[in-house]
Amino acid sequence: MNSLADLQLQPEQIKTDSDSLKYYGKDWTTYFDIKASAVLFPQSTEDVVKIVKWARAHKISLVPSGGRTGLSGAACALNGEVVVSFEKMNKILSFNEVEASVDIEPGVITEALQEFAKTKELYYPVDFAARGSSQMGGNIATNAGGIKVVRYGLTRDWVIGLEVVTGTGEVLHLNNGLVKNATGLDLRHLFIGSEGILGFITKATIRLAPKPPELKVFVFALDHLQSVMKVFSEFKKHCQLQAYEMFSEKALKHVLKSTGLPRPLETISDFYAVCEVEVSSPDVEEKVMGVFEKCLENGWITDGAMSQSEVQAKTFWRYREDISEALSVYSPYKNDISVSISKVPDFMNDLDLVFSQSYPTWEVVWFGHIGDGNLHINILRPDGMTKEVFVKECRKVDELVFKAVQKQNGSISAEHGVGLTKKSFLTYTRSPEEIELMKGIKKVFDPDNILNPGKVIEAST
Repeated sequence: MNSLADLQLQPEQIKTDSDSLKYYGKDWTTYFDIKASAVLFPQSTEDVVKIVKWARAHKISLVPSGGRTGLSGAACALNGEVVVSFEKMNKILSFNEVEASVDIEPGVITEALQEFAKTKELYYPVDFAARGSSQMGGNIATNAGGIKVVRYGLTRDWVIGLEVVTGTGEVLHLNNGLVKNATGLDLRHLFIGSEGILGFITKATIRLAPKPPELKVFVFALDHLQSVMKVFSEFKKHCQLQAYEMFSEKALKHVLKSTGLPRPLETISDFYAVCEVEVSSPDVEEKVMGVFEKCLENGWITDGAMSQSEVQAKTFWRYREDISEALSVYSPYKNDISVSISKVPDFMNDLDLVFSQSYPTWEVVWFGHIGDGNLHINILRPDGMTKEVFVKECRKVDELVFKAVQKQNGSISAEHGVGLTKKSFLTYTRSPEEIELMKGIKKVFDPDNILNPGKVIEAST
């Protein structure tokens, strides 16, 4: 690309070799053919401004790249785009003790922020299995949720300030870390969850939480799908829940095979839950155990155990968090959907019917953040089926799944965004009027359609 010579970046900030193009030009989706033309590594907001203005002048499309742990294709470069990787903008810039907030660059790894918070006797609570590789800029751009939404909410709830570079190269400073700011539209929230189609995040101010009390982790075997919700309701009513996650026996078998871990319980059941609760005193622990015993007496829980050490707690979490890695050898086709919490059992029964009637020989593995209504569906590619045929068939499944989502007024994407994989189905979640408004907003911030074009929506002409 001859125009790269016009960019005022250092040679080490530009890569065009094929390995780098393939590595940085994709996310965790596995069914796209990557065709990036270059990868750029800005080291400052000024570098990002240079890149955007250069791209605008040369009519070059840019794809933002963070930890690339998304599953919607939002970070994939398929049409010769230039990838903008933020991995070198990875500094924790400053800490404000009074505000309990931290200023960071977008390339900061989620786990690095969590560990920094611990050194200040504080807590960054947005958490998920990809914490060791996901970057905060990407988390903000997709409004990441994870396993503790039931207690702490989404990424959106912890972002109190943003610096962004728009598609015109303009730098915006949004909210400046204020708690109260009643001065019109809060543009910060437009950029949170926008998947890089409005601008590139170059700095963020993140609020931190007080350090939680001691946490106990339970693993339960449950007698029936309906009991998943009964146990959740009981614990939520009487305890301070941090997380409540469900997985199936099918998922557990894959984890045990992949990891060599022992079974969590003697009882084998169709459904299991991992439940994390705050235990601030012996009295609270006694109350928590009382809830557990009530669920056992009612037959909702058929077997269960509470962690007796931090090591055991981490092991209990592995039964849930290692599912994706255990399934990766099957190149699964994934869906990430949500409905209202109370509708989860009926919705799952509807989907079971869809799969059993339409694809009875396929293995479908469920797990999810039941505490916030978010389900993950993994369809495993049958032996001997080509990637192309499998994806084509799965797209047919998508239509059936999203019709069920639409029936429940749910969302076709709970955590990983719309990107490429969900774009053609956006009408199942958003009205035509909403989509037109989104196109208009895109036009305001990115008039030349150079920022992550073709993702989420088609730009207005």
